[in-house]
Amino acid sequence: MRHFKEHLIETGTTIKEALIILDKLAKDAVTFVVNKEDKLLGSLTDGDVRRGLINDVQTDQPVDDIIQSDPKFIRKSNYDIEKVIEYREKNFKILPILDEEDRVTNVLNFNYLKSYLPVDVVVMAGGKGTRLRPLTEDTPKPLLEVGDKPILEHNIQRLSEYGMDDFWISVNYLGEQIEDYFGNGNRKNLQIEYVWEETPLGTAGALSKIDNFRHDYILLTNSDILTNLNYEEFFLEFLDQNADFGVVTIPYKVDVPYAVLETSNGHVMNFKEKPTYTYYSNGGIYLMKREVVDYIPKSKFYDTTDLMKELIEDGKKVFSYPHSGYWLDVGKHEDFEKAQEDIKHLKI
Repeated sequence: MRHFKEHLIETGTTIKEALIILDKLAKDAVTFVVNKEDKLLGSLTDGDVRRGLINDVQTDQPVDDIIQSDPKFIRKSNYDIEKVIEYREKNFKILPILDEEDRVTNVLNFNYLKSYLPVDVVVMAGGKGTRLRPLTEDTPKPLLEVGDKPILEHNIQRLSEYGMDDFWISVNYLGEQIEDYFGNGNRKNLQIEYVWEETPLGTAGALSKIDNFRHDYILLTNSDILTNLNYEEFFLEFLDQNADFGVVTIPYKVDVPYAVLETSNGHVMNFKEKPTYTYYSNGGIYLMKREVVDYIPKSKFYDTTDLMKELIEDGKKVFSYPHSGYWLDVGKHEDFEKAQEDIKHLKI
């Protein structure tokens, strides 16, 4: 995937210079003309250049003479996912992302991305991974490699494919290694910040330490999960349910090898021959409205199960999102070995 600044050209650039850039962009041949502060002035494509040449514009003239001065864009701090889907369905492949001052802060490229979800991501990556020792004695579990890259990198890559580009990674044990590896995310068109847990805060406590969320929705995920979850479908169902909190759940089937009797006061009312029961377990991936964070006590140990219980008791809507696709919690040695085989065949 390209760095978004490859699509930016400065006002005053000649048409010939712009053609060289468009040629290098190949199938991604859309550029955005900006001033020195990266404020958007217009867009430029091969088609714009052709029309300019037909009208006797010369290649040594500035691109400003032929740009589209009112291109479509997405406002980073305020956009509707339905509008993003509409752009995608109408085949608008490449769109600039603007901040409140009209500066281009990213570029949405549907040649590489599946969506652009208005969601902040918090990744829990502070655990010691004791069940995976000795592998985790000198390496934090999120940096253990599955295939050709760390578990956490698989996670971040999948999330970023759905356009989520604002990340907070909660770290503790050997967290310096994680921070060194991912840095600020700029190379991947992401913004990554780190939340240091001086003492363990549970699976939700770190959220209370973040006061600069950029969106109205927050996705919280464990760092050691491999999954092919469709995050856009999860988000759209969350909106459709008008939920306050959503949890991805994993179907778990139990086959009973005997007939099961249904009884009342000692009387057999019915029976099922060798039934299969399906239960739904916590998948470690959560979506919530931003105001839900207010329930979490500051800098105290607090789990997501505590949060869900409190929300339910307060009459808030907590919904289950069953995921029937691939999901693996890489917590034990046998899970880690399975992940090494699975990753050869999965598109994650």
